[in-house]
Amino acid sequence: MSQNVKLEDLIPVPTGILRINNLFLDRQINRKSIELSLIIPTYNESKNIEQLIQIIINTLDRIVVNQYELIVVDDNSPDFTWKFAAELSHKYSQVKVIRRESEKGLATATIRGWQAAKGQVLGVIDGDLQHPPHILTRLWQEIEKGADIAIASRNLEGGGVSEWSIARRFLSRGAQMLGLLVLPEVMGRISDPMSGYFMVRRDALLGKTFNPLGYKILVEVMARGNIRWIGEVGYIFQERKTGESKVTHQQYLEYLLHLIRLRLHLWQIDRFIRFGVSGFSGVFINLAVLYFLREFADLGLTRSAIIAAEIAIANNFFWNDRWTFKDISSNQKGIHNRLIRFLKFNLICLSGLILNILLLNILYNLLGINEYIANIIAIAIITFWNYWFNLKLSWRTTDTKK
Repeated sequence: MSQNVKLEDLIPVPTGILRINNLFLDRQINRKSIELSLIIPTYNESKNIEQLIQIIINTLDRIVVNQYELIVVDDNSPDFTWKFAAELSHKYSQVKVIRRESEKGLATATIRGWQAAKGQVLGVIDGDLQHPPHILTRLWQEIEKGADIAIASRNLEGGGVSEWSIARRFLSRGAQMLGLLVLPEVMGRISDPMSGYFMVRRDALLGKTFNPLGYKILVEVMARGNIRWIGEVGYIFQERKTGESKVTHQQYLEYLLHLIRLRLHLWQIDRFIRFGVSGFSGVFINLAVLYFLREFADLGLTRSAIIAAEIAIANNFFWNDRWTFKDISSNQKGIHNRLIRFLKFNLICLSGLILNILLLNILYNLLGINEYIANIIAIAIITFWNYWFNLKLSWRTTDTKK
């Protein structure tokens, strides 16, 4: 390896949040469009990188001639993998290199590569030759058929592992079973959720903010992306010929924490917290109106509770529309759209109100709990009811059509 690698041989490391943005390419100006951007995350792969790139180029030259790029994202390897790759970029114009010195990890390396990529289809392949490059042809065929994501699977016909020990097979299957328990709606859609070899359409990831932990990037993509059509092809996972395996016990712990993080994301805990805060503001309004109607207007408990709840509903809608579901309502401007959202919100909350009144009367009349405490308990229970149905039926069903 020569020492003639310069800073201009490297492309800048993307920074900021891990989000894939759209490409604003003028195809009349950029006549050489990029169809596929394949990311190769590396760490101490100097012995493999040249052979791998040569095989990949020979493969892709037969299916996407002059319409692809290879982006090596190296985590500042002590063996100078990034320098070897940068020298190869002098020989192969398709090769680009990112050297990361602050961030670490395969999953974030992949996303940073995608952020720098110009392709309409984004892919990832390991840098150790354990993912056979000839499978790229079959993955691309799945994309051409219309798949949003094409995954190389060890668990389909024609797939498998070459020389894994019983212990490693057990750990891999155990990790997959754990994923099915924590994220059944994600892991159950694909045969090999532990795969790190796939292609995905950029459109399926647009605008999504990623927050991976560890090295299982496919789980992150499946959980956060808009994945409808899935294509899978079988492949044999090869044994490493040079270099050292990077699988550690720490990675299994990170995998578990990643599953938990994605579970909370799919439950939209952050949105529920905003929904709860908005509802909490309505509690004070509800109690104040209830107190006024009971003490000064001398209305019965049921009528007072209905009026107080309806005023609180209007308050909650205002804050939910402006805060909790702002990412959706901001695309539905105008008084007419807002009125429709309010009517839907009101109908869902009114159904909750019926349950609220039933609970309130049971707690107050049958169990003898103080009427104000009983009202707070009923409100807390119905909050979960309202959140779930508003999430599934109200704002969600009024997404702007494209």
